[in-house]
Amino acid sequence: MRGTGKGRIFIVGTGPGSIGHITPYAMKALRESDVIAGYGTYLDLIRELIKDKEVVSTGMTRETERCRRAVELAATGRTVSVVSGGDPGIYAMAGLVLEIVKKQSEDSRTDIHIEVVPGISALNACASRLGAPLMHDFASISLSDRLTPWELIEKRLDAAAAADFAIVLYNPKSRGRTRQINRAVEIISRHRLPETPVGIVKGAMRENEKIIITDLGNMLEHDIDMQTTVIIGNSNTFSWNSLMITPRGYESKYSI
Repeated sequence: MRGTGKGRIFIVGTGPGSIGHITPYAMKALRESDVIAGYGTYLDLIRELIKDKEVVSTGMTRETERCRRAVELAATGRTVSVVSGGDPGIYAMAGLVLEIVKKQSEDSRTDIHIEVVPGISALNACASRLGAPLMHDFASISLSDRLTPWELIEKRLDAAAAADFAIVLYNPKSRGRTRQINRAVEIISRHRLPETPVGIVKGAMRENEKIIITDLGNMLEHDIDMQTTVIIGNSNTFSWNSLMITPRGYESKYSI
């Protein structure tokens, strides 16, 4: 992973979107880079930080092309930051960049220094807005079947619900993919009561942020899209004072 060549790739997580939530180390990586590669929406959120940089931008479904170009530029000795919203290792670009470098290393001598720079993920940001819904074990499941067969996603939903995990749903609904969230609620409802607390956060820590606390029986009445993260509580999660709380078990062991 750490070669001796001059080329470098930083795989940078920029967090929820606000510059105020980017780590100092991530900002340092961006400053040190010659080229910034990323999806246009995420680049727009950090435009002030990269205005003097060469930019490689592609659309939502062209991430392979974007990452391959970043690797090509780094192989020439340049320093490149591949930008992801949230954390680059959670449903983002870190794995893809590493897979591409691995493949190219098998075909030729590719000597690139790679560093993954973490950021605040959507599940961290949304959980903080909701209170403490992820205080105990939880599962994170993406409802996008663009890269994962829907049959496998259904198995994961059922297993996580049966095991009483709190569940974080990424990519819950898009204009072309509307039935998956309904099916997810149906599966989870086999194992959870309709009164189970649910948090719906859209645009966490951005200007258009919207926070809703509802329950499993009524969550589909609310607006859910690709900018939304949904957190469904476990059997012990409760709502209080417009917050969601999943107890870790302190009350049963200590006096609080």
